[in-house]
Amino acid sequence: MRRSICFLSVAALLATAASADDRPRARDLGIAPGVLQPGPLNAITDVAGVRVGQVTLQDGESVNTGVTVVIPALGNLYQRKVPAAVYVANGYGKLAGSTQVQELGEIEAPIVLTNTLNVAEGVAAVVEWTLAQPGNEAVRSVNAVVGETNDGFLNDIRARTVTTAHVTGAIDSAVSGPVAEGTVGAGTGSVAFGFKGGIGTSSRRLPDTLGGFTVGVLVQSNYGGMLTMNGVEVGRALGRYFLKDALDDASADGSIMIVVATDAPLSDRNLKRLAKRAVNGLARTGAAMTNGSGDYVIAFSSSDEVRRLNEAPVETRSDLNNAAMSPLFQAVAEATEEAIYNSLLRASSVSGHRGTIEALPLNAVRELLDESR
Repeated sequence: MRRSICFLSVAALLATAASADDRPRARDLGIAPGVLQPGPLNAITDVAGVRVGQVTLQDGESVNTGVTVVIPALGNLYQRKVPAAVYVANGYGKLAGSTQVQELGEIEAPIVLTNTLNVAEGVAAVVEWTLAQPGNEAVRSVNAVVGETNDGFLNDIRARTVTTAHVTGAIDSAVSGPVAEGTVGAGTGSVAFGFKGGIGTSSRRLPDTLGGFTVGVLVQSNYGGMLTMNGVEVGRALGRYFLKDALDDASADGSIMIVVATDAPLSDRNLKRLAKRAVNGLARTGAAMTNGSGDYVIAFSSSDEVRRLNEAPVETRSDLNNAAMSPLFQAVAEATEEAIYNSLLRASSVSGHRGTIEALPLNAVRELLDESR
């Protein structure tokens, strides 16, 4: 029999995060990677049309998991697909639907993030939700894109707590606006660099002279290495890092899911190039990318100029010139780095299934950053 689970909509999550945990974002500590400015929310939802929904599941120490959903654009995604690409830096993980994205270069449904053993529920929910949308009565195939990280330390992952109803709830609650970060949604049970990881987001907006495009990133951080913030080796100073005292490789295993959104009119080919550069931001945080780490990037464009219509046998689409891509490459690296910092800084300590994971100690981080300035 399933336990009674705390089922929170995105609105409830925002209220909970604000009242129960006043932990800062990166910019509150003076951490502002790069040279480009963020959008108004400094979140993936700064990209027009993008919505995020989350469901957090917590029950005692045994259940710490959840669902985070990114809806790439407005309208019927199946009938008006968005160009997309997947880049795999290390493939130790499960990203359902990735081969069709690689083959056709498009996404036709909400993107779901959850835990490793509930990917199947994510797929089933997306299929059911898509088939139920008006206009999809004749649909016979749905490519659900569902990614994961393993939250089995803080969460009794074998209980497979996430249901299709939880996933559908996250989809239905998805909104534009501020995004809850830290110990929420699919990041509820995640661990990064030995500290509490979670959901994080950030964005960058190019100046008008470079097109004025926005790049937004959302991460589910659950990986290891030696945490580095603003170039400061925070993990080393705090005595918690990969290979300390010749630790087993498993100390840095884990995964990260990185979702990249942009309103720049990009083809799937240039989205693949953009996705690759997100790994630059990941590397700056000190990621080890070990054998057992799944490091995935999903990138898409929400621009109306590149939406793909099912009924059009031949289409003429815009595509940003290759030479114009470099500022976007810079933007995605900066936003990825900051999103990861936000996932750590906003996360709270959790006592879970197999032990307690402490949040990143804020006072110590402040001192280390102050000393480096």
